[in-house]
Amino acid sequence: MMKSNLDPLKTSSYDYFLPKELIASKPLYPADSARLLVYDRNSDTITHTTYKYLLDFLPKNLNIFLNDTKVIKARIYGKKDSGGKTELLFNKPLFMNRYQVMIKGKVQKGTKLFFNENLSAEVLELNNEDGTRTVKFFKDTKELDFLSLIEILNEIGHLPLPHYMNREDEKEDEKDYQTLFAKNYGAVAAPTASLHFTDELLENLNNNHNINYLTLHVGAGTFKPVDAENILEHPMHSEYFEISRESLESLKEKNKTLAVGTTVTRTIEYYARTNKIQGECDLFLNPANKPIKVDHLLTNFHLPKSTLIMLIASFVGLEKTLEIYETAVKEKYRFFSYGDGMLII
Repeated sequence: MMKSNLDPLKTSSYDYFLPKELIASKPLYPADSARLLVYDRNSDTITHTTYKYLLDFLPKNLNIFLNDTKVIKARIYGKKDSGGKTELLFNKPLFMNRYQVMIKGKVQKGTKLFFNENLSAEVLELNNEDGTRTVKFFKDTKELDFLSLIEILNEIGHLPLPHYMNREDEKEDEKDYQTLFAKNYGAVAAPTASLHFTDELLENLNNNHNINYLTLHVGAGTFKPVDAENILEHPMHSEYFEISRESLESLKEKNKTLAVGTTVTRTIEYYARTNKIQGECDLFLNPANKPIKVDHLLTNFHLPKSTLIMLIASFVGLEKTLEIYETAVKEKYRFFSYGDGMLII
């Protein structure tokens, strides 16, 4: 049933009913056996297929862009200097060996946290607007730079699976929750649209299209629900991005563009508006701010009232987005990070 009085600027308009059993907590094997809903905007039709047949739906002379970020084992467990247990989620590096993190429980400026492998953290600032904390990390007494910190986190940490999976990370996730082409450490969530690729599918895409890689380090903000009543009042999170010279050349071509995932879409669209090829991307795509460069989108199904479902609506409009999602629920598609996907052409 389609809602009446839909307003694309109202957060409440982006809600939809999702039975809990449709939330995927594990991926399918092989990865390209996941289902794919294809929405063709020209004919206004939906086709149900699988990722294995993705190439059948892509036009010729297409430039494809993928995100080669790599997920850090960003969740670590330890103790406060008071002795109480704590959990820290690394989010991103800031400057001068300072890092933005989330910490469970109360901490104050100066609180010290202790973890395995003689890793410790000192709280420098409490950022009340978004609940994050600024910390420095130490190994014994040595202050840690980003690469040294990543090494230790990957030794003692856990992959930060999204809360809706309702389970701890397992050994299989180390492979399943990274893309085949993950290269640059920095993300705390996988660019999930790319988790459906097998070596064979990637090779086929490479043989038929121009494949390009860019980097956007997905932050914890990607899961942040929109609390503002009006979506335009939502303070959009920012994430570090970088576009290589080769990818930049492809972006300048007149060919059609397929963005694999919302992170790639935002990176390309941010570049299209600013000409920046590196920095912090805080672009919020929605029906009031539509894409100007990306023609096709391959993506997963997203959380209700999230900036990601609003991004989908920037491509096809609010009503069509809700209609597609309703169809996906009815057809029992699997939702979110390890779920099925959709292609907008």
